[in-house]
Amino acid sequence: MGLLTFSINLTLDGCIDHQEGIADDETHAFFTGLMDDAGAMLWGRVTYEMMESSWPAVARGAVEAPPALREWAVKLEAKPKYVVSSTRTDFPWTNSHHLAGDLRASVQQLKDAIPNGVLLGSANLAAELDRLDLIDEYRFLVHPRIAGHGPTLYETGLPATRRLALISAQPLRNGAVAMHYRKAR
Repeated sequence: MGLLTFSINLTLDGCIDHQEGIADDETHAFFTGLMDDAGAMLWGRVTYEMMESSWPAVARGAVEAPPALREWAVKLEAKPKYVVSSTRTDFPWTNSHHLAGDLRASVQQLKDAIPNGVLLGSANLAAELDRLDLIDEYRFLVHPRIAGHGPTLYETGLPATRRLALISAQPLRNGAVAMHYRKAR
């Protein structure tokens, strides 16, 4: 059985607005490494649509992009992508699949079927999956910024505090810190 790993950029005050992080080669290399290690990606519809609106064009070379972004886009194009949505069923982007039915059962089946694990990159979906106790690991890239606005991580709340065990903390040259936590048992 593979692990479900939630990964996201956030500021020191918990803001997860994708425009608030440092978007440089080092950051992209970090997330490319996470994607390389995972067997599949898991997103909610909103994140899928945000990704679908730009990365396929970068992968095709239809948009100018630095080498780190191009590498990310090409790898993302090939990676299986699973999408949870109750409002959309058609996902035409290469290797995209709709994850339907009971959320707990379908995500558990996905974890069971993908031994390299699944990389989750949607905050709202992560909150829902955390409520179902399905997330095994957390890989946060904490940026040295205070945004002063939202959206923030887990702003919809959780039923109880999650206790985590620190696996590693790696500072990047750009000032961000890559934090790796595993659910404490």
